[in-house]
Amino acid sequence: MIAPQRRPFAALARFARRAAAATAAAPEHCELCSEAIPREHRHLLTVATREVTCVCPACAILFGNAAASEGRYRLVPDRCLDLVDFAMDDPEWASLRIPVGIAYFFHSTPAGRVVAYYPSPMGPVESLLQLSAWEALAASNPILRSLAPDVEALLVNRARGASQHYLVPIDECYRLVALIRLRWRGFGGGPEVWNEVERYFDELRARAQPTRREA
Repeated sequence: MIAPQRRPFAALARFARRAAAATAAAPEHCELCSEAIPREHRHLLTVATREVTCVCPACAILFGNAAASEGRYRLVPDRCLDLVDFAMDDPEWASLRIPVGIAYFFHSTPAGRVVAYYPSPMGPVESLLQLSAWEALAASNPILRSLAPDVEALLVNRARGASQHYLVPIDECYRLVALIRLRWRGFGGGPEVWNEVERYFDELRARAQPTRREA
């Protein structure tokens, strides 16, 4: 296990506060040009710091081309898939060396490899990922080869008997991490956080497109 990533969590905390403000009907603005934006809007990822920025449509177009920004920024996509027949049994999950039941995996350009994180009361924690185990998982689930670097992730929920697997935009993972960090109480988290986590995955499943492995 690697220590919690504190600098990225500062961005996650801001991300959560912005979401709460939007829920309370407070106006939001593009963080690049200050243009007013609706509650549903795009996000831009700063690759080096993993900070997520709220952007208007014009700025999304302007900075969304990774080549145009020399790879410094990536526009977070909106693809959200429910991988309903994802192939992973208990030994394969154990081989990924994740100590908890919820984790997300993505290809990090700065690291030059796939990395794994899991939510914790202290924020996102990087787990030591055995890359051969990931390669075996990707061989069984070819859709993992299509993950856009830095901005799309495999999100796995095996907590409390669940078996859910999603391909999601990275900001969905950030939202879940912030939820757990802000709602966690005591040693086991408390009923409030687990009710919120269940609601999060219920909402995710309701809007994700069911997708099966290719024959």
